[in-house]
Amino acid sequence: MTSPAIVWLRQDLRIADNPALTAAVASKRPLVVAFVLDDETPEKWRLGGASRWWLHHSLQALNRDLKAKGVTLVLRRGRSDAVMLDLVRETGAGAVFWNRCYEPHAIARDRALKQSLATQGVEVESFNGALMHEPWEVKTKSGAPFKVFTPFWRACLQVEMRGLVATPKRINGWNGEVASDDLAEWKLLPTRRNWAKGFDRRWTPGEAGALEVLGAFIDEHLKAYADGRDLLGEDATSHLSPHLHFGEISPVQVRRSVETAVMHEPALQRGADKFLTELGWRDFSTNLLFHWSSLPEANWRAEFDAFAWRDDDAAFVAWTKGQTGYPVVDAGMRELWATGYMHNRARMIVASFLIKHLLIDWRRGEAWFWDTLVDADLANNAASWQWVAGSGADASPYFRIFNPVTQGERYDGDGAYVRRWVPELAKLDEEFIHQPWEASADVLAKAGVALGKTYPEPIVEHAGARARALAAFAALRAED
Repeated sequence: MTSPAIVWLRQDLRIADNPALTAAVASKRPLVVAFVLDDETPEKWRLGGASRWWLHHSLQALNRDLKAKGVTLVLRRGRSDAVMLDLVRETGAGAVFWNRCYEPHAIARDRALKQSLATQGVEVESFNGALMHEPWEVKTKSGAPFKVFTPFWRACLQVEMRGLVATPKRINGWNGEVASDDLAEWKLLPTRRNWAKGFDRRWTPGEAGALEVLGAFIDEHLKAYADGRDLLGEDATSHLSPHLHFGEISPVQVRRSVETAVMHEPALQRGADKFLTELGWRDFSTNLLFHWSSLPEANWRAEFDAFAWRDDDAAFVAWTKGQTGYPVVDAGMRELWATGYMHNRARMIVASFLIKHLLIDWRRGEAWFWDTLVDADLANNAASWQWVAGSGADASPYFRIFNPVTQGERYDGDGAYVRRWVPELAKLDEEFIHQPWEASADVLAKAGVALGKTYPEPIVEHAGARARALAAFAALRAED
C-alpha cells in the first residue's frame, strides 16, 4: 500500500495555484490535508484578534472547497513542528509538502522540521506559493539584498516570475482514520462582545471571495487606480490584502489577471502599472524581513535606538479610539476598529500622527495594527511602520510630517470619509470638516457639534507638535 502524503497548509488557504497541493496530487499518493493553529512558535506574534476572525471563516470556506474535491481538512492545534511529527507518525506518511513562509520563527521551525523528517526517511518538498519572487532571487549586482524599493522593483521586472500551476480536478484523500479538531472549539471568534459584527458585512473570507474581489477591482477601479487609490472617500483600492496574506489568492494569480486585463483593454495600463508596483511592495517587505529578521522589533537604522520616545498612555488610548480631535485621523482609526481594515492613505496619516505628533514609539502602533487588522502581515506591518518612522529601509525622511488637516482636505475634499466614520461631524460644512475648531460657535451649534463634549478638542496642536518632532529628530541626527 502506498503511504500517504501530508499537505501542510499555512498561509496558502486555497486550491488554485497552490504549488504544494498540486505537487502532492501529482505524487499519486493519497493525501492528508492539514492546518495547524500554532500559538506557541510565533510567541508574541501569535495571530491577533482580527486575524483570528478571518482565519475561522477562511478555514470554513477552505474545508467546503476541499470536500468538493474529495478530501476533508484536518485541523490540529499546538506547536506545529510537534503536531506535524505526530501526524506523520499517526498516518505513516512518506512525504510532506508545504509552501514556504518567511517569518523568522517559521524559517527556523521549517528548517529544523525538514531535517527531523529527513532522518526518518520522510520526503519533504517546499515551494513558493506566497510571493512573485523569492527573497534570494532578486539581488543587487554585487549579490546583496536590495534596501531601496525602486531598484528592487526594477530588478523584479527583469526576473521571470513562476508560472501558474494547475488546479487539481480531484484530490485523492487518504482513507485511514485521522483525528481532527472542531473549528468551533478553537474559539477564534469573539466570545463576549461581538466587536467583529461589522466584519461580516464587509468581508467574505475564502478563495471564492478573493476571486470576486479581484474581479470587481479590475472591472471597477483598475483603470483609475493611479489617481483614485489615494482618495479616501472613493476607496478605490483593491481590498485584496487580507486575501493575499492568508493565501486565498496568490500574487501570481493577481498579477496574471491584471496583465490579461490590460491585453484586452490597453487603457488599463497606467492603473495596472501603479497597482503592480504596490503589489511589489509586498515582496519588498518580505525581502527586508527575510534578510533582516529583527525588523519587527528593532530599528533597522540603529541610530534610532537613541530616539527620545514619549510614554503617553492617555494620548495612545485616544489614538486607538479615534478620539484625537483630528477628524481624518479619527476616521481612519474608527474604520479600523469597525472593519478590521484601513485605507492605505489613512494608514500613513494615522501612523505619522502617532509617531511624529505624539512621539510614541512605532512599535506600539505596530502592535495595535497587528491585533486589529484582518490583513496583519509581519513583514508589511513592520516595514511600513518603520518607513513612516524614518527608522527603516528606504524610509520616509524625518522631516516629512503629515499635516492631518491638509491631508484630509487633499484626499477627502468633500469630507465623505470623515462623515462616514465620524458621524458626529457629519453636518459640518466642507470648510470645517477637517478642522472643526476653526468653526464659529454658531456654525458648530447648527451642526450639532460641541467641541470637548460631542467631539474632542485636538489632543495636540499641529504646529507645536511638528516643531517638537523636528527638534527631536534633529537631536538624533546631531548625535549620529
